[in-house]
This record gives sequence, C-alpha cells and structure tokens, in this order.
Amino acid sequence: MYFSEKFDAKLFISRIHQDTSAADLEAGALALKTDLKGRNQQRKQLVKDNFDCFVSCKTTIDDIESKLKRIEGDPEGSGTTHLYNCMQGVNSLAIRAFEPLFERQAQAEKIRSVQGMLQRFRTIFNLPSTIRGSISKGEYDLAVREYKKAKSIALPSHLNILKRVLEEVEKVMQEFKGMLYKSMEEPQIDVTSLENTVRLLLELDPESDPVWHYLNVQNQRIRGLLEKCTSDHEARLESLHNAIRERALSDAKWRQIQQNLFQSSDMNRFPGSIEPLADLEAMDLTGEEVDALRGRYIRRLTAVLIHHIPAFWKVALSVFSGKFAKSSQVSDSSAVRGEEKIGDGKYSSHSLDEVAGMLRSTISIYEVKVLNTFRELEESNILQSYMSDAIKEVSKAGQAFEAKELAPPVVVLALRALQAEFIKIYTLRLCSWMRASTERITQDETWVPVSFLERNKSPYTISYLPLAFHSVMASSMDQISLMIQSLKSEVRKSQDMSAQLQEIQESVRLAFLNSFLDFAAHLERIGSDLAQKKSRKGSSYMLNGYSNEQQEELSSDHPGSIVDPHQRLLIVLSNVAYCKDELSLELYKKYKYIWLQSGEKEEDTDIQDLVTSFSGLEETVLEQYTFAKANLIRTAAMNYLLDSGMQWGSAPAVKGVRDAAVDLLHTLVAVHAEVFAGAKPLLDKTLGILVEGLIDTFISLFHENKTKEFRSLDANGFCQLMLELEYFEAILNPYLTADARESLKSLEGVLLEKATESLNEAVDVPGQQRRSTRGGEDGLADERQQGMAVSPDDLIALAQQCSSELLQAELERTRINTSCFVESIPLDSAVPESAKAAYASFRGPMDSSSGNYTGTQAVASPSFSRHRRR
Repeated sequence: MYFSEKFDAKLFISRIHQDTSAADLEAGALALKTDLKGRNQQRKQLVKDNFDCFVSCKTTIDDIESKLKRIEGDPEGSGTTHLYNCMQGVNSLAIRAFEPLFERQAQAEKIRSVQGMLQRFRTIFNLPSTIRGSISKGEYDLAVREYKKAKSIALPSHLNILKRVLEEVEKVMQEFKGMLYKSMEEPQIDVTSLENTVRLLLELDPESDPVWHYLNVQNQRIRGLLEKCTSDHEARLESLHNAIRERALSDAKWRQIQQNLFQSSDMNRFPGSIEPLADLEAMDLTGEEVDALRGRYIRRLTAVLIHHIPAFWKVALSVFSGKFAKSSQVSDSSAVRGEEKIGDGKYSSHSLDEVAGMLRSTISIYEVKVLNTFRELEESNILQSYMSDAIKEVSKAGQAFEAKELAPPVVVLALRALQAEFIKIYTLRLCSWMRASTERITQDETWVPVSFLERNKSPYTISYLPLAFHSVMASSMDQISLMIQSLKSEVRKSQDMSAQLQEIQESVRLAFLNSFLDFAAHLERIGSDLAQKKSRKGSSYMLNGYSNEQQEELSSDHPGSIVDPHQRLLIVLSNVAYCKDELSLELYKKYKYIWLQSGEKEEDTDIQDLVTSFSGLEETVLEQYTFAKANLIRTAAMNYLLDSGMQWGSAPAVKGVRDAAVDLLHTLVAVHAEVFAGAKPLLDKTLGILVEGLIDTFISLFHENKTKEFRSLDANGFCQLMLELEYFEAILNPYLTADARESLKSLEGVLLEKATESLNEAVDVPGQQRRSTRGGEDGLADERQQGMAVSPDDLIALAQQCSSELLQAELERTRINTSCFVESIPLDSAVPESAKAAYASFRGPMDSSSGNYTGTQAVASPSFSRHRRR
C-alpha cells in the first residue's frame, strides 16, 4: 500500500513490478521525479501568491492566544476556572438529589429497549425451539424453511444476543444434518426416503456431497458384509476343527484302552509300551465337511453381491442420469432456491465412472476371497459338486448383473473373467486328477477278468483296469465338457476370453492324450514286472516256467483272480489291444468336440498317434508273452527231438506220427486255447510267431546236437521226421507265415542233407548192414548193398511214399487233438498241396548228375528269426 506510512518501496517493486522490464521501471521513475518536481513548484507558487494572507492569519492567532492566557491568569477576572468550579458544586448537589431517579429512568430505558428488540426479533428468538419442534414431528421441510428465513434476515452488527441465537440455530441444524447423514446409513432405507434426505441436505448447503456419502456408506456396508461372511466362515472352520479333534481324541483314547486290555491279558504277545496319542494339534482340515463349509462361504459371498449391488447401482444411475429426487421435490415457493441447486439434475460433483471404480474395488475383494477359497477346495473331492457349484454361483452373479442397469459393465466383465479363471483352475485340476487317478488305479490290479457283457461284448478278455480307466476318463471329461460349454457361451458374449478358451482346450487335449499314454506306460510296467519275475536267476522252474516262490508272489485273495503268470501277461496284452482298438477310439470320438474349434477341419493325427503308441506297446507285450511261451515250446521241442527215446541213426520203421509229436502239438493247443479265450483277434499273430519260433527251435536244436543225437540220420529217421514235419505243416498251415515256410524249407533241406551224408557214409563202411524198412526202402537197401551212393531224390521219394501212406490216417487219428487249429481237414486228400509244393521245391537246387545237394545252408538261429521277436 503505497499510501501507508509503512510503505516499503523495495517490497512494492518486487511484488507489483516483478514482471516489469527495467526500461519500464526507469521510465516510471523518471515520470515520478517529473511529477514530484512539478508539485514542489506548485506549492512554492501557492505560498508566494498568498504570503500576505498567511502573515495576517499568523498575527491574528497569536493575539487570540495572548488574550486567553491573560484571562486565565487573573483569578478575579472573567476567567472560566472559577465558573467551572461553581458549576461543579451545583452539579454534585443535583446528583445527590436526583441519582435514584436517574438510575430508575436508565433501567426503564433499557427495559423498553430490550422489550422493543424482543418484539422486533421475536421470530428469531423462537427459531431454535421452532426448528426442534418441526424436526421432532418429522416436518423436515418446515424446519428447513424456518432456517432459511433466519439466514435471510439482515441483523444489526451490534446485537450480539441475536448472533448467539443464530449460533444456537446453526447448532440445531448441524445436529439435524448429522441425523440426516446417519439416516442414510440405515440398511433398509427406501429410495423415497433417500431422495428426500439428499434433497434436504442439498438445501442445507452440506460440507460434503450427500450422494457420495451415501454411496461410500453403502459400499463400505457391502464390504463389511463380505468381511462378516469371512469371520463367520473362519468361526465355523474353527468349530469344525474342534469337533474333528474331539472325535480323533476320542478314537485315540478308545484305541489306547483296547491296547491296555490286550497288554494286560497277554504281555508276552504284545510287548512294548503304549503308543502315544497322535499329534492332534497338527491335524489338517480336509474332507468333504470342510469343502462343504467352503462352498457355503462362496455362496454367502455371492449372495451379498447379488442382493446389494443392483440396488446400489440403481441409485447411482438415478443420481447421475438426473432422475433422482424428482418425485419427492417440494413445489412451494420456500424451496425454490434449494431446487435451483438441483434443478439441472446434478446431485453430485463426482462421476458415474468413479462409482463404477468403487464397485470394481469391492468386486476385487470378493474375487480374492472366493478365488483363494476355490483354490483351497480338495482335489480328492473333485468329482463332488463343490467346485462346480462355486462356478455356478459366480455364473449366477454374472447373469444377474447382465440385466439392464443392475451393475456397471466393468463389474460384469470382472465376474466373467473370474468365472473363466474358475473354469480354468477346475479344468486343470480335473486334468491333473485324471492323470493321478490313472496312476492310482493301476496300483490295484485284481487280475479278475470282466464278463462278456461288462466289456461290451469285446473279444478281448480284459481285467477291470481298462474299465476303471474308462470310468476315470469319462467322469473327468464329462465335467470338463460342461465347463467348456459354459465358457464357450461366455466367449460368444465377449471375445476377450477367446484366447483363454483356446488355451484351456489345448490343455484338455494334451491331458486327454497324455492320460492314455500314462495308462499305456503303466500297462507296460505291469508287463515288464511280470516278465522280470520270470527271468530271475537261480529259480527252479515249474512246468509253466515259474517257481513255487513266484507262484506265491502271484497269488491273489480276489475270487476269480488269475494266478498263472502267462495268463496275466495275456490279460495285459488284451488290455493294451482293447485300449488300442476300442477304448481310445470310443473316448476320442466322444470328446474330441471339446478341443475342436468351430469350423476347424477334423484331423485324425492325435488318434493315429495314440493307436501307434498302443500298437508299439502291443508288440512289446506280445513279445514278452511269446517269449514266455517259447520257453515252454523249446522244452517240448527238446522232449520231441532229443528225449523221446528215438535213435535217429538207427531208427525203427515208420509206422505213423509218434506220441511225442502229438504232445508237442498239445503245447500249442494250450496256447491256442489260452489266446482264443483271452485275445482272439491276436490269435493268428501269436500262433504265427510261436509256430515260426518252433521251426527255428527245431533248426537250433538240430545244429546244437549235430555231433550228438543227430550225428547220424538214417532213412527211417529221415522219413519219420519228414512225416511229422508234414503233419505239423498240415495242421499248423493257417498260422504259417512266409518266414515260417522258408524256415521249414530250410529245416527240411538240412535234414535231407544230413540223411544223405549219413547214408553215403554207411555205404563207404564195409559190413555195416541195415534192416529194410517199408516196401519203398528195399530198393534203397539194395543200392546200399551194392555200394552205390544214395541220392537225395531217393530219400525224397521214400519220404513222399511214407507221407502218402500214413499222413492222412494220422490226421484222422489225431483230429480231435488238433481240431482247434483248423475247422476241417479234407479227408480225400492224402497230402496237402503245400506239402507237395515243399517236396517239389527240393528238386530245384539238386544236381541230379552229380548227386550233390547244393541249395540249402544251415541256419543256426537259436530262437526266433524275425527281428521283432528278438
């Protein structure tokens, strides 16, 4: 303030002219100096022009002062001091005489003044009681009007009592506003009451936004209800924990009492001290009871949202759309100014987006609570309805909010995302449970074949494992299917979850395929365990290839359980084939729609991979089974060739097929019966492998004993073996593979070569005589006696003659023994065409002029010749 006595020029310049340039400041200073100089000149000119007047005034004033001093100095003169003193005395006497009267007069004046003021401002003085009475009667509008009248009165500034009255009115109205704010916190407040309350508060010029206050209060109330659900849930969990602990403690005490009784009755039989009670404090809350409480907790949380959020959002929409309080606004002139504040529909300084954000934060609290509780649900109860019911609850909330104006879109989207997350967790848990259950069921193989109807008329005699696996897969995949369908319906409403749906579908597809692969791996492990038990070193084998100790290990308490290890291997093989041919195709066809996208071209790559995996496993188990059976067949082949009492260098005349040959076939008959009953579709393949292995075993045994039992082979021995080989070929013809036929030709060639060599050696040794055999052998004996070399053609002719005379009769004789291999054997054919072709094939590689056999090489394979069986 430049006109103040405390004016500070520096402060003035720094504040007022802080943005003024230096040139402007210099120009301003020059102007001020010029103005000051002009003013000084004008003042000097004024004094110069009126100098005489100034001198005359000064002289007059001095004269008056001197005269007054003289008068005051003279006590007897006409001075005022004496007069003043006399008047003071008179005044004091008057005061003493009239003082009571003056006091009463002053009091009367005051009373009249107060009475007039009270009469004038009687309305103001009655305001506090009037407003309180209106409020107590519920006449809130009247109270507001009276308050507004009081505020409109122009009061004198010197009347402090009126100010105190107005302060009392303000205090009453503050209490009234507090009551109105408190009324908005009532849980059951109706919309009409809320509208009136907000209107009254807006007319009273509140310090805070009443609508926003109501929304905050209701939002906090919803959060409080969520927290109340949480505290109740924790209390129920604690109560359940105590109940479980009491039951466990009671059971432990009962077991301790029983143990004490046993110890007191027989201390020697039950030595040792009493086991301490279990650590009951460390018990975990698991089981269906706990999951039931968790499911109830999720239902209560969801019910809070469904019950309170729609009403909350409806009020918010009404406020921010301008519809709020229109039906309850007063229409008299006293409320005109209050209505002007809300006449434009603006009841709050906040926005609808802020309300949506407020609700979104509340939904976040709900999400955290239900998601954590959902994750705590036990996987062991996954097939129960707890997790699916929780998903339905969230879905129900989302569907309830999808209706018009029941919740902000951000809340609906959040609930959809939560439902998708629930479905993802549930689906992944089902996939995990599916694979874990696959491993669990394989640990409890009962080896009890299921009935023909139970396996849906399948030709494979399977155990309960594939059916249990089917049950596990169907149970989990059915639940997954429902979840995927629900999620697909949500994706149709919002494309934001499309990527998440595809991710879940891919997880389901991989879990489905991996469950099959896991099951295949467990079947392979079971087969390997059975095979390893057989191959233990130092075991004394029984007739079926297993020791007594292993028989005890393979025993089972289940009625109807298979104990024989070979039949168990066959059951494993049937299980694998059943999964390959039926189960995998059935389940894949049933559930492939889960992961196939709409419009996506169906591909069979997955099922082809499954079939390929099971096919490889089938080959592995079939190899284990045929290897186990090959040991029995080798033993039977050794009995047939080496331990039957036949001296092949001096064999008796051929009279037919020996009992040893029939016994050898009985081994294959047993295998045929076993495979026919257990895995009929694999019968031809299994017997083909075993027949080929039998022929390879013949070749192996011949070469192993070439210097022992087969150091010599005469014509009778050759004819006997050729007859029986043709007998085997005729019976086992349906199961002879191309490799088996080649091996059979090789065996016949080796026998022919050995017989030719033995007979020619006998011719070279003089004096060695052999008795004649059958009629066709007389010529051969004559040639030997004459010292002529025996040709292979002669031996072949002799073997053909034996076969033509004996083979058909032997086939008829043993028809019952071998009827399982062929449905019928033609009785009008002496020799099968295959046998004739085999005989004819021997002539090709022979040089008739030299008499030397050059076409057959020895085969020294000890077991199967094909790579897949090694």
